[in-house]
Amino acid sequence: MLNHYAEKYDESISLLQDGEQGIQDAYTKSVTQAAASYLINDNTLDYAGEDYEDIYINVFNALNYYYKGDVDGALVEIRRMNEKLEYLSTKYAALTRKLQEDAAKDGAAAQAPEFQISKFANSALGRYLGMLFYRGTGGVDDARIDRDWLKAAYVNAPEIYNFPLPASVDQELDIPSGKARLNVIGFGGLSPIKRENVTRIPIGLDLGEYIKIALPELQYRPSQITRIEVLLDSGESFYLEKLEDMEAVARETFKSKISLLTLKTTLRATVKAVSAKASSDIGASMSDSDDSNVAMVGNILKIFGAIGKVSNELSEQADLRASRYFPRTAYVGGVTLEPGVYSFTINYYGNGDLLASIKKQNVKIDAGRLNLVEAVCLK
Repeated sequence: MLNHYAEKYDESISLLQDGEQGIQDAYTKSVTQAAASYLINDNTLDYAGEDYEDIYINVFNALNYYYKGDVDGALVEIRRMNEKLEYLSTKYAALTRKLQEDAAKDGAAAQAPEFQISKFANSALGRYLGMLFYRGTGGVDDARIDRDWLKAAYVNAPEIYNFPLPASVDQELDIPSGKARLNVIGFGGLSPIKRENVTRIPIGLDLGEYIKIALPELQYRPSQITRIEVLLDSGESFYLEKLEDMEAVARETFKSKISLLTLKTTLRATVKAVSAKASSDIGASMSDSDDSNVAMVGNILKIFGAIGKVSNELSEQADLRASRYFPRTAYVGGVTLEPGVYSFTINYYGNGDLLASIKKQNVKIDAGRLNLVEAVCLK
């Protein structure tokens, strides 16, 4: 992501592709790793990324390809993103059903949450880029389809798109003959990171006996940005409008995974805690025996129980791995101009203060092709 922001597009493509491949590999890792995560914690697994990270990899690689002049490559990335979104709603369902059955057998069903299906199945940001890329290659019908899907995203997922559709969207496929269109996409803020949320559920009468459940939760990073203005040197200006709340997407897609993680963690922590308690209780009973051999075994079991309690406390740790530099929000806007060379400034404001000013010099704006410029302010 940092290479993308620095306009080092070849390096960014290579690294993002490595990340995407790493996500795929992590899902198909050996059974040994998966088994270890059921015994210890999820940090024993190779990090498989969050679903929103996997999805937005394709968005930024699409932009990388576009800036390199490869619009076909950009469209491949958008199609890959749409395929992932189609799969997202069913991704965790089978695993969750299996764990729910295991939880019921082990008596942990009471703490198991209901599986929550992600309602994010269509990205306005992905559809917007698809619309622009198709328009730039003359694919008018495909561009219109993506525009309609973009509008559908707002209708079908009001929990995510709880703000107005950008007014410029309806202008994108209605450019007068001989005119040129300048499109600006602005990214702002930073995506969520993670923190640990620990719950301890007492078992028995001893205050030191409990089930420790450690889960990751998203920690949101507020943005200072309140508006973004594009000011052309010719005097014209327009504002960028919010297109996608990427933080809301992160929150929505995390719901399905956290359902599975909660179920898996609860089952694992319950088995470990109950086993440690059973060792302690049985050991305490046996240690009172008049038979020295039985008492010795009882003392050993008590030691194992004590070690088990300490081990459970230390081993139950949430997986807090996450990306750091995806943006929080995507904004878009555009203006129809006479073909020519333009210079303009993209100004980010926060509560009246200028946060960042990004100057674009001598940008050639041609009729009949896509003229897309990007700006980033991570404040």
